[in-house]
Amino acid sequence: MASQGLFSAAKSMKSVKLKFRIPYFTEWGQSLLVCGSEPTLGSWNVKKGLLLSPVHQDDQLIWTATISVPCQFSCGYRYYVVDDAKNVLRWEMGNERRLSIPHLLSEGHTLELRDLWQTGADALLFRSAFKDVIFCKNSTFNIDRPEAILHDELVQQGSILVLFKICCPNVQEGTSVYVIGSSTKLGNWKVQDGLKLHYTGKYIWEAYCVIPRGDFPIRYKYCKCGKNGCFSLEVGSTRELSVNSSKSQSQYIFLSDGMLREMPWRGCGVAVAMFSVRSEDDIGVGEFLDLKLLVDWAVESGFHLVQLLPINDTSVHRMWWDSYPYSSLSVFALHPLYLRVQALSKNLPEDVKSEIRNAKERLDGKDVDYEATMATKLSIAKKVFMQEKDLILNSSSFHKFFSENEDWLKPYAAFCFLRDFFETSDHSQWGCFSNYSKDKLEKLVSKDALHYDTICFHYYIQFHLHLQLSEAAEYARAKGVVLKGDLPIGVDRNSVDTWVYPTLFRMNTSTGAPPDYFAKNGQNWGFPTYNWEEMSKDNYGWWRARLTQMGKYFTAYRIDHILGFFRIWELPDNAMTGLIGKFRPSIPLSQEELEREGIWDFDRLTRPYVRKEFLQENFGDSWILIAANFFKEYLDRYEFKEECNTEKKIAAKVQSCAEKSLLPESEDKIRCDLFDLLKNIVLIRDLEHDKSFYPRFNLEDTSSFRDLDDHSKNVLKRLYYDYYFHRQDKLWRQNALKTLPALLNSSDMLACGEDLGLIPACVHPVMQELGLIGLRIQRMPSEPDLEFGIPSQYSYMTVCAPSCHDCSTLRAWWEEDEERRHRFSKSVIGSDDLPPSQCVPELAHLIIRQHIESPSMWAIFPLQDLLALKEEYMTRPATEETINDPTNPKHYWRYRVHVTMESLIKDKELKTTIKDLIQGTGRSYPHIGEAERQLSQETAALALGKQ
Repeated sequence: MASQGLFSAAKSMKSVKLKFRIPYFTEWGQSLLVCGSEPTLGSWNVKKGLLLSPVHQDDQLIWTATISVPCQFSCGYRYYVVDDAKNVLRWEMGNERRLSIPHLLSEGHTLELRDLWQTGADALLFRSAFKDVIFCKNSTFNIDRPEAILHDELVQQGSILVLFKICCPNVQEGTSVYVIGSSTKLGNWKVQDGLKLHYTGKYIWEAYCVIPRGDFPIRYKYCKCGKNGCFSLEVGSTRELSVNSSKSQSQYIFLSDGMLREMPWRGCGVAVAMFSVRSEDDIGVGEFLDLKLLVDWAVESGFHLVQLLPINDTSVHRMWWDSYPYSSLSVFALHPLYLRVQALSKNLPEDVKSEIRNAKERLDGKDVDYEATMATKLSIAKKVFMQEKDLILNSSSFHKFFSENEDWLKPYAAFCFLRDFFETSDHSQWGCFSNYSKDKLEKLVSKDALHYDTICFHYYIQFHLHLQLSEAAEYARAKGVVLKGDLPIGVDRNSVDTWVYPTLFRMNTSTGAPPDYFAKNGQNWGFPTYNWEEMSKDNYGWWRARLTQMGKYFTAYRIDHILGFFRIWELPDNAMTGLIGKFRPSIPLSQEELEREGIWDFDRLTRPYVRKEFLQENFGDSWILIAANFFKEYLDRYEFKEECNTEKKIAAKVQSCAEKSLLPESEDKIRCDLFDLLKNIVLIRDLEHDKSFYPRFNLEDTSSFRDLDDHSKNVLKRLYYDYYFHRQDKLWRQNALKTLPALLNSSDMLACGEDLGLIPACVHPVMQELGLIGLRIQRMPSEPDLEFGIPSQYSYMTVCAPSCHDCSTLRAWWEEDEERRHRFSKSVIGSDDLPPSQCVPELAHLIIRQHIESPSMWAIFPLQDLLALKEEYMTRPATEETINDPTNPKHYWRYRVHVTMESLIKDKELKTTIKDLIQGTGRSYPHIGEAERQLSQETAALALGKQ
């Protein structure tokens, strides 16, 4: 970066020419534009930016533009791809570029900026996971501006001043960065005579060099040289710099050469649910302070990352249903489940200590007892609160926490009070408090209110959760471990957020996913979908606040169901299953379009197609009873009665009939059979626009479709594939490019997207453009022609894993299907031998090794899969290690690791096995010095003493 005061002896001038030059391949109808902070470049209004002109040069398309700017001109700028109307199609990622023109330039001189497009991948290393954690110790270099260039030297016979600038985040202490090349000024390829660069901050290294015109074109590369004399040259082709030889005047070239080309950084991590962690100090569930033990184990095993499931409060129902971590009561509040009550006070009464000891023993079960653990922790915390509330609530640290978080903390506390008072989180049942207002809120949290202690108790719990998680997060940063959180796609419809911000949600809808690997009949998560139009009015402020809050604790995060930011699977709120939905946004089939194709009987296509023989086939001799209770005759078919024409109505009617003993078979079977008949449709009519239609997912599987004439079948099949796989791509791309940047720009966290399921063609290009890391699970390949993913062929911008929380573990998956074991063994392992019936440690070792050796940036392994490396930890049935069953909306999330973190830390054999897997694969791993190890032991001893 040039300094304005660099050439203090230079003569002032009126104006100089500034030439932008950047290579970039565009598509037809696209142009490149530069826009910046000064009026000359549009004052960040892209419509007023400077268009560049293209010219082919060798195998490159070079875009250039020249403008006159005043002396001492400085600005920030960025490049954009635009259409003919200057609408932004994409923009470069990374930090804003900065320019300051040196005083040395005189009237008529030209400063040429030779830039390279900043990709999403380039921007990743500026995220907090790298700059604040992994490369944190590398950023201790002193800022050292380049030395001044004498004017006399510059003006000699056509000399050219070149500013070399390179970005290099991974530079160890004592290492220097050089540029070497074919010119004598660059050492003639000798490092000891090369041009040493100066560190100017933010991973940027630069230096000026006056190069005689006769040396051009020059060929060069950047390299790193350690204090021991060892050097590493950047990989890839040699860089080249040429100039226009016809000009005799001195020239000024600022080279922004992007990233120093090294072998891409790769690391490993471990994934575990917070509730699954077990320690000697916890009460029935993993706690935030247990993360310090997990971090210690991760470091000693060679892991740079610890990944968690969502940790927000989910206390909607006040029962075990709340174990589902993706259905938050508040997207800002932390879950009281993860509180360590022993750490609430240094002066716990003896009766409380005794209660804690009893609770630890009573709740130390195989799985989490959600309800008992929550009740116990809140009971103990309330006793401590009553003892110390004045001390804590009047402390400066609490006042600081409260002032920074009151925008969400006060509504959260008021909501929890009203939930308990009305005995429901359904805020539509709260009378005058159903409609939120700030005036009502202030009365609810007033110090004069009789229930003020209850309000303060919720403040108190959140304050201590913040302290404990912050302590663990800071510990992870200091140890070089990235703490990765999880951003759920939805919120519970009975949540603080839907109460306070009702216009941000479409409360008459439900969120889910179409049929995929996880659930053959689709999923219905029950969350309301988002009103993106309303959210955009304040530039997605609610989302930005969420990410800002997460960034206080995490340095990376997983975007749950990132496909929902392109389009979401929207269901009516009267649905219980996930099949009969539509994508929002999407371009529907219009009535006019269908009629042009000869499709006109819309009642036939949109109403459940129920014939007498269908009833007889499903219900046998009882079909007449079922027909009498649920159907009415309609022409030559049957139609559901008004009181049971939705899934929720059917469920209620079936339950009522069961209570009256009117059902001939099991309640579940009859309900499922009736649901199937209700879903026997071909088109879904839009309830808000009755002349718009959506093809039912997998419509060819329905008898309603099979009974159509051939012409209608052919038309509907063609329109079906057009709707799901073609016509939406541009719309979904535009939608994602409006919403996702708001998330990415609101924090410095490293973002990873869960891109599993039915993936539109536009998803991966957009993720690559924005620098979003994708997910690859071996049993769920994104390639349609593969049954199993091939880790060695994964792209760099991915996280790879053998399993995840939404599917069975590696052990359980291996045992599920004998024929699949044979296919995997033959195609992935390359063996025709009979594979073992169980996932023995040698097999787990092979599969984990495949993932570690993959090109993926991250290889992250569920803790259960890592425990399969040692037979001692395989005594528990594999099926019990599964965290979630996506096909069951009321699944109990309660898995706990059966071994404590303290025991895992002592297990040198397992840690050595894992670290041996990582070493030698090119993946980075934390290095533990003796001083750090001693500090870790002292910290652990001190914490134990406090407790």
